[in-house]
Parts: sequence; C-alpha cells; structure tokens
Amino acid sequence: MPISLIRFLSVALLLASGFATALAQDDKIDWTRARQLHARAQQGEKLNAEDQAYYEKAKAALAAGKGPAGEGGNTPALVDTSKLIPLTELGEEKYKGETGGLYGNGMNDPPEAHLASAIKATMRITPRSAEGKPDKNGKVVLLSIGMSNTTQEFSRFVELAKSEPKKSPNLVIVDGAQGGQAAIQWADPKADARRPGGGTPWDVAEQRMKSAGVTPEQVQVVWIKQALIQQGQYGEYPKHTDRFAEELVKIISLAKDKYPNLRVAYLSSRIYAGYAKTQLNPEPYAYEGAFAVRKVIAAQIAGDKELDYKDAPILLWGPYLWAQGEKPRKSDGLTYAPDDLAGDGTHPSVPGRQKVAQLLLDFFTKDELAKTWFMAETK
Repeated sequence: MPISLIRFLSVALLLASGFATALAQDDKIDWTRARQLHARAQQGEKLNAEDQAYYEKAKAALAAGKGPAGEGGNTPALVDTSKLIPLTELGEEKYKGETGGLYGNGMNDPPEAHLASAIKATMRITPRSAEGKPDKNGKVVLLSIGMSNTTQEFSRFVELAKSEPKKSPNLVIVDGAQGGQAAIQWADPKADARRPGGGTPWDVAEQRMKSAGVTPEQVQVVWIKQALIQQGQYGEYPKHTDRFAEELVKIISLAKDKYPNLRVAYLSSRIYAGYAKTQLNPEPYAYEGAFAVRKVIAAQIAGDKELDYKDAPILLWGPYLWAQGEKPRKSDGLTYAPDDLAGDGTHPSVPGRQKVAQLLLDFFTKDELAKTWFMAETK
C-alpha cells in the first residue's frame, strides 16, 4: 500500500470521532501548535474548547491533503503514542506479539549465562599500548558509532565525562558518530561519508581517534545507537526492524574486524519521536527500533554463529532512551517535551542532548560491569 494512502487512512481513523468538519480553502494551520495539541491529547489531557477546535481543524486539513507547507508527502501521520509503553516497563504484556523487557519475557537484565560471558569479556578490558599490547600506562578507548542524533548526544556526554572526577585516567572517549551516517551507511564498508575529503564513516572515526592520540587497537568498548533513514520505506513492523537488525549485525562484524581488542558493544535505541515533522524517523518506528536491537542481542544469546563471542564483542543493552513524551517514565521520571527536540521534532535540542548525555553518564558510572573500566580503581 502506498505510504501516502497509509498516511491518509491513519488520519481518517483519527477523524472517526465525528468532531472534525471541513476546512475552508484559505484556512492556515500552525503545524507546530497542532502537533503540540496532538501530543497533549494523546497523553489524556482534556483540551479547552479553543484548542480542541484547532486540533480538529488540523486533522481535517491533513485528511484533505493540506499538510505543512513545503513538506507535502514527507509529513508523517499524527500517531497515537499513548499506547506505546517503554520496553523496560512493558513486562510480559505484548506489543505486536512481542513481550517487554530489554532481554525479552519482561527481563531487563541479561540471562545468567550471558551475564557470565559479559563478566569475562569485561575482565579482559585493560589499558593497552598503541599497538594493542597490555600496558598499565596505555589507554582504553570508548567509541560511539552512529548517526546525527548519536553524535549530538554523545558529544555532550564527552563534555560531561570530562568533569567526572572518578573517571579512569586511562579512559579516552571518542565520538565516532557522524551526521547523515545511519545504519546502512556504516554497514557498507565502501560507503562515502559525504563530506569534504570523502572516506567511509569508519575512516572518519579513525581520523578522530588519531586526533585524540589513540589507535583502533585501543578501542575496547563501543556504544552503538543507529537507525534506518525513513524506516517506513522498508514496510511496517516487523519488516523495517528485521532490515535494521541485519544492518546492525553487519556493523558489529565490521567493528570487530577494525578493532581487534573490542570486548563489549553497548546498544541503545532512539529517543521519543512523537513530535516528528518529517518521515526521517517518526513514531512508531523510533519506538519499534528497540525490538531490532533486542533481536540482535537475542541472536547472540541463542548462539548465532555470525555473532559468536569469539568473532564478535559481547552485546549488551546500554541505557534505554525512549519515554512516552511528557508522561514520566516509572523508573526515573524521564520525559520528552516538545522543547527537548529541535525544529524537525526528530533531532534532540540542547536540553534533549543533555538528557541523553546524563543517561549515558549515569549508566557508565553506575552499571556494575561498565564502571569497572569507566571509573578509576578505588581502594
């Protein structure tokens, strides 16, 4: 079914309440306001009469094909996110046949055997020389791999980590993520980075390591936060998550080839995208991306040969970043207000970057395995 027709049907369902009326040809809609009203309505807030009327006019405009000027068919449908529950809170309930929990069946911690393997892998993380040999005066490199959102968030994390007094003096944090370089671009070893000088995303990451005074042989931990560009083109769930999982496996395989001492890969999925104004990565695709991450980790746990511990790093969840808009997450109260996103509703604003950066810092300083290499040894 064409995407435009899917979008039209989505809006038609929203109009089923009977409140909407035809919109005059010369009426203009403030789409930022409309999306804010939609988000408030989906959170269960009762809109006043004026806001409700404006909300219905906006929905009628979409149904009539009068989306935001200049965006046309790139305008995503207004998606009801009120029934999307953070994966960490879904428990044994199901979303499209899938149970909750980062590791499935309501579990947010890795299974016992996988945890044991993760402990062994973590114990092998040690300061290394530029040639990759154990060296008490060497370095442990934590590298980010990802797209624009990833570099925006991780670069802020780098700044926060600099102020962490207990961070290991051997640790060097390098932001390898790059704008425009999503999963498929990283998964293609010959992909150009679309920037002056060319080179693949891996080449650019290596240049950044060189600037930081470290080498690929010193990379022992990576944080991967990826996505597909315009997931909708790959089909509805689970087609787009299956494709995403395939690309993640390729990225992990390439990372192991390029970083021979890589021990642990932490994976995270996207932040909330209920305010998105383009098809780049709207809901529910941002939410559903977590199931692709989980599928890859589950494959390693199940013994997938391509992800065998001997040929790939141990795969673990990093911080889970999604929250249902302005509804506080139960575990930590995390929310995403419209102001936490930039003008496109997809990339994080300065406050949004700060939220993710703080989640990363909390994870690496408090997680029982991560803190063994992230933090300085205490006696």
